[in-house]
Amino acid sequence: MPTRRPGGKATRGGPRRAGRPGGGRFQAVDVSGKTALLTGATGGLGREIASALAGRGARLVLSSRKQAELEQLAAELPGGPHRTVVSDLAEPGAVESLLAEAGEVEVLIANAGLPGTGRLEDFGDDAIERTLRVNLEAPILMARALAPAMRERGAGHLVFIASLAGKAASPRSSVYNATKFGLRGFALGLRADLAASPVGVSLVSPGFVREAGMFAASGAESPAGLGTARPEQVGAAVLEAIEKDRLELAIAPIQQRVMAHVGLALPGVAHKVQSGKAGQRAAESVASGHARSDSDSSGAGPSGSAADSSRPE
Repeated sequence: MPTRRPGGKATRGGPRRAGRPGGGRFQAVDVSGKTALLTGATGGLGREIASALAGRGARLVLSSRKQAELEQLAAELPGGPHRTVVSDLAEPGAVESLLAEAGEVEVLIANAGLPGTGRLEDFGDDAIERTLRVNLEAPILMARALAPAMRERGAGHLVFIASLAGKAASPRSSVYNATKFGLRGFALGLRADLAASPVGVSLVSPGFVREAGMFAASGAESPAGLGTARPEQVGAAVLEAIEKDRLELAIAPIQQRVMAHVGLALPGVAHKVQSGKAGQRAAESVASGHARSDSDSSGAGPSGSAADSSRPE
């Protein structure tokens, strides 16, 4: 009897399966009972992602730099058992150690990140190296290590928590923009490489998010008229990305998403807008907030110590 795939043509015979555009072998991933590694778990958005996954029945391996907060989070989440691994992804060799302790991973959510805001001349060599390592190198190394085993098992998903800053650049964010543009390009290329495999690759790209994440941590106000998203929307988007094999989900009000697409398609126009007084003020507010937060917590430079937070949404 004819069956119909969502958005596709009727076919005959066989079970209904979640297809991938272009004809890959992807099978929808049910996270219930799956082992999911979540980095940056104790940040505001990390907690929302953890809650969403645990609520769906995933067994979590929670990772961040903060042992006490990890243990508390694991105890508060439903289901389980959930495990914790303390790891500072800014340190050389941290990815290898984390994956060795995590064991078999069926779903990866690469969420850890540093803000990387400020003027380029204010960054020391170490600050640049740490930001690049956490935001870009670590997700690449984790994907390289985990994808082959996922392919062998016949299922798996890699989710990269990116940012609308990976589509449109802004002042005081040149280093951060570099990592987010790079992460987005890596994920899109990797998805193409794995198109004929059972391994899914997705991007979740927040804009300004209230109450949680790097933007909220800066204490800055959202630019007038742009609005904010809710933290729980990010957790829901991660689930949708995994279960429906979404290529990219932008978590932001429509006006932010439009501006990001303009920045991607017409960078000259976006540059004029971002370089104006309003754009400069907004960017300076975020960068100053991160600098104050970093100084209060560690005395670090503009790379900060926010590896447990998510992106400047």
